[in-house]
Order: sequence, then structure tokens, then C-alpha cells
Amino acid sequence: MERIHADGLDHKALNDAIKATGDDCIVEGCCGQRFIAAGMAGKRIVIEGVPGNALGSYLNGASITVMGNAQDAVGDTMNDGSIVVHGTIGDAAGYAMRGGSIFVKGDAGYRAGIHMKAYRDKVPVMVIGGRAGSFLGEYQAGGVIVVLNLGDPEGKAVGFFPCTGMHGGKMILRSSCEGISFPPQVTTRIADGQDLAEIQPVIKEFCTLFGYDAKEVLAATFTVVTPDSSNPYRQMYVAN
Repeated sequence: MERIHADGLDHKALNDAIKATGDDCIVEGCCGQRFIAAGMAGKRIVIEGVPGNALGSYLNGASITVMGNAQDAVGDTMNDGSIVVHGTIGDAAGYAMRGGSIFVKGDAGYRAGIHMKAYRDKVPVMVIGGRAGSFLGEYQAGGVIVVLNLGDPEGKAVGFFPCTGMHGGKMILRSSCEGISFPPQVTTRIADGQDLAEIQPVIKEFCTLFGYDAKEVLAATFTVVTPDSSNPYRQMYVAN
């Protein structure tokens, strides 16, 4: 793989350097450059260091692996491809994400999956290995969010106000979710065998990426969260 030394490069120069390589490259010494690989397709990029905000924004088929942490807005409005982060991520990951996948070994900040959506055969997936901060899945309209709560299985999988404004998609939490307050417009239930079969492929992919045992991960209790109707907020805006 070709190597790019990111020291002293702004985001534009760094992206130009990535585009000038072949299909695969390693970015060394990354330190806060924003918009890395924005809109790219047909590339496999490994990042050593900490990328800045909007990593992989509008991603259109490229594959990005971060060997450490990443900052806010990972995968902002991504359309296709994959982003794998071997650490934690900041706020608003997967904002308006409409395709592809994001796998995070550690925790996610606030508002992960906000405005996530799906269209026809495009069903975005985000798997968070640790816990997620407040407002997880805010205004979620499609796609699947999985939180595995691996770092602290006795703690809460999510912070405050999960699923606020959720009106589509599905959220699956590796937890019984006792003590977590969900809005009245969503329904929660313990996952059954069909639910676990549905998420098994992405759980196996996560475990392969980060070195976990898929059988152990799947052996725990999972909670499924979905909107309770196709238009759960109708009563808030339409007079009786």
C-alpha cells in the first residue's frame, strides 16, 4: 500500500494526495484534518492518527479504517462503503446516513444516527461496540443501529433521550434496557430468535473486525426498538 505523510497537509492537500494514489493507501500522522475521503469511491484507506470532523462524508463506496479514534460527524450523509474505527467516535456519527456501514469498537458520542434513512435496497447499518451518548437515533427514519454495550455490560447502553423523533428504522440494544426512558412514540421488546438471526451477519462482521467471540456477544439479552406506527407524531400536528 502506498503511504502518505499527513504532517503539514491541510484537508484539501491530503485528499488530493489520496486521490493520486492507487486503490489502497495508508495515511500516516493524521492530526485533525477534516473531510478526509469525502465523496470517494473505489479506494481502501487506512488512517493512522486521529482524523478530524466529517471523516468519510458523502462516502460513495470507499473503505476507510481508522486505527485509533475519530472526531465528530463520521460518515456524514454517506451513501455507500464502510468506515471501521478501532477506537471511539465523537458526536453525530452517521448524520443523514443513507447507505453503507459504520463499525466502531468503542463508544459513540451524542446524536449518533441522527436522521439516518433508507431507500429501496440501501439500508445503512451502524454498530457501536461500547455505549452511545444521549439522543441516539434522533429523528431516525430508516436503517439499523446496533449498540453492543461491551465495555460496561452492567451499565446503560445509551444515554438520555434515545429515539427522540424516531419514525422509521430499527434500533437493537444489547441490554434489557431497565432504567432507560424511551419516548411514548416507540415500542420496545426483548429480541426473539428472528431478530437475532437478522443481526447475526453484522455482529459476526463486527467480531471479526475487532476480535470478539460472536457466540458470546449474541448470547446476551437484546432489546429491539421501533416506531409504534408509520406516523407516530400525527396526533401532535393534526386536529381531531
